[in-house]
Amino acid sequence: MLGFNFSKYIAQQKGGSKFDQMMSLFMQLLQYTNGDVAEALDWMNQLDNEHHITDNEYGMGNFIEDLKNKGYIKEDPLTGNFNPTSKTNQTIRKKSLEEIFGKLKKTPNGNHKTTHTGTGDEIGSDSRKFSFGDQLDQIDITASIHNAQVNHGIESFKLTEDDLQINERENKSQTSTVLMIDISHSMILYGEDRITPAKKVAMALAELIKTKYPKDTLDIIVFGNDAWPIDIKDLPYLQVGPFHTNTYAGLELAMDMLRRRKNSNKQIFMITDGKPTCLKEGNGYYKNSFGLDRKIINKTLNMAAQCRRLNISITTFMIASDPYLQQFVKEFTKTNNGRAFYSSLKGLGDYIFEDYERNRKKTLR
Repeated sequence: MLGFNFSKYIAQQKGGSKFDQMMSLFMQLLQYTNGDVAEALDWMNQLDNEHHITDNEYGMGNFIEDLKNKGYIKEDPLTGNFNPTSKTNQTIRKKSLEEIFGKLKKTPNGNHKTTHTGTGDEIGSDSRKFSFGDQLDQIDITASIHNAQVNHGIESFKLTEDDLQINERENKSQTSTVLMIDISHSMILYGEDRITPAKKVAMALAELIKTKYPKDTLDIIVFGNDAWPIDIKDLPYLQVGPFHTNTYAGLELAMDMLRRRKNSNKQIFMITDGKPTCLKEGNGYYKNSFGLDRKIINKTLNMAAQCRRLNISITTFMIASDPYLQQFVKEFTKTNNGRAFYSSLKGLGDYIFEDYERNRKKTLR
């Protein structure tokens, strides 16, 4: 008799071992708890009770023990508290890179080529005759000996200047980038978490530069009422504060950092969701959150113009769609001769990656 035999469906486990699956969740939670391991593990316990992320073979106790043994968390001998390690921070950056720039293709040398040839450090496909001023290490020995044999014969071998063949070398651009991240209170207002995607993009960009473009530099600045630099290791645990938006201070600090860099390619990426609302004046602050304050706007535009005079390009990623904010960004971009993107949170990583790659292909002037 023809028919079908039905049996109980057993779902296949995805994403590797139970530890790997739980680790992925743990890394996400660490970013939301700003590096508080105890709070992240408490959330995991709650999720386990509701959604059964562990089983009879592997429980939360096993997971915590594996985190310690594999070097992802360490215990403070004085307080007994768990803290994330540098291995954890690097893992979070790598996962952010995979999540945001997952289609990125690796290059063997970790640098990006320009379209210009010259005395660079990678041999190109083009060759030419030797000319005065060429370096000895540019000589193509095989091609030069071949030319000598053709020109003078094999019996009386000699190598003259006219026989020498030079390999063109491709210049590789080095880029210095400052990434500015808005940590004003509006980045978590209106029920939308804007700071977490911004952190992920920053971590992905940092890991991209460290792995693919090791000769490039990346500095990271956060700005609220003031602006200050942060280390890459602090990115996963960055918090929004009860701050206004002092864009002027962020640009001033970024410009000061880039002025000290020797690279010709210098750029600022600014991620923000609002307008400038704050300036430092003496020991206090001048603030105005209502509309566009011309005093604040004019000083901010003046800073954009200074960056332009120093050949520092500013790319603004505005994660807000208010028409009057877009008008400010348009004026700001025109003053700097920079670029602007009005991006959703979902597409932020793609925009930043594409613009970073585009800017590396040219010398910013």
